[in-house]
Amino acid sequence: MNYFVTGTDTDVGKTLISCALLHAFAERGMRVVGMKPVAAGGCDENGRNEDDKKLRAASNVQAGFGQTNPYCFTHAVAPHLAAKFVGVSINMERIIESYRELAAQADVVIVEGAGGFRVPLNDGEEISDIAVELGLPVILVVGMRLGCINHALLTTDAIKTRGLELAGWVANVLDENMEMLEGNIETIKQRIDAPLIGVVPYQASPDARDVAKRLDVVPLAQ
Repeated sequence: MNYFVTGTDTDVGKTLISCALLHAFAERGMRVVGMKPVAAGGCDENGRNEDDKKLRAASNVQAGFGQTNPYCFTHAVAPHLAAKFVGVSINMERIIESYRELAAQADVVIVEGAGGFRVPLNDGEEISDIAVELGLPVILVVGMRLGCINHALLTTDAIKTRGLELAGWVANVLDENMEMLEGNIETIKQRIDAPLIGVVPYQASPDARDVAKRLDVVPLAQ
């Protein structure tokens, strides 16, 4: 019942969908908690990340900031660059330890990646390695805009190459004027061997609780 949420790129709605999943599972009476292992950018003066704050607000299990967001960096760049800038090395064991602490407290842990699926963490590891080390099935957020088919299929291939299960995908509409939206969604459906668990229409100010109503988590909960 734990999942790793990745996206076809940065800023495609991973946090929105992660929060919506937390709300959806909570509605089913489950203890839920979100985790942002690594965040680069969006940190306040106390070193607390905005995405992590949203995940915590959507969770009904309250944990320490060090558990939900072990690494938070100020610069909005790739994590390995943000870490190097401040002389920090991202350690996978620390992420694994924090995850295990959260998993012991909740029925569902939603782990949100950073950027796309193959963003570097350090000199030898990538974001994808978090999902591999934790052994989590993946939920893919596809940002529906020009180029989304290629990005969705490439990311799907990368997920399968790492030996991970693609549990489902979400079509998150980013371009309110996207041409042939339904055709794009149908094309991706035909080529991805995983259920489409929701289509999220374009919203200038999306609300995770509203988005949760648009997600079908039944295939995930079985």
